[in-house]
Amino acid sequence: MKCGQKNSCCDFGAWVDLEVAKKILSLGLKGDFYHLEKDKGFPSGYKVGTSYEDNHCSFLTPEGLCAIHKVDYNLKPVHCREFPYENGKLSPFADVLCSVVKSKRKTKKKPDRLR
Repeated sequence: MKCGQKNSCCDFGAWVDLEVAKKILSLGLKGDFYHLEKDKGFPSGYKVGTSYEDNHCSFLTPEGLCAIHKVDYNLKPVHCREFPYENGKLSPFADVLCSVVKSKRKTKKKPDRLR
């Protein structure tokens, strides 16, 4: 899929493994991490968010690009690299955050019948 609004998926940030977050911070990029939480689904057992509450990702540049991606794509959060997919399936947030998915869903609706 190609997306015309590349930063729409960054509206609410992403979760990052704590150890990856430490590597990202060592790059000296403008951005912060929030909400440290335990999560066994992450390799270190902890995750941190790239946004504060419902704000956009703190690593989003004024040009609407990912500051992490520009420096080291391999450190970009997995969620961001895979979006609009999660674990091989379309993300439940794709309808809300991805303009391509939104437009495809609208075109799939059946047209009104003529009477």
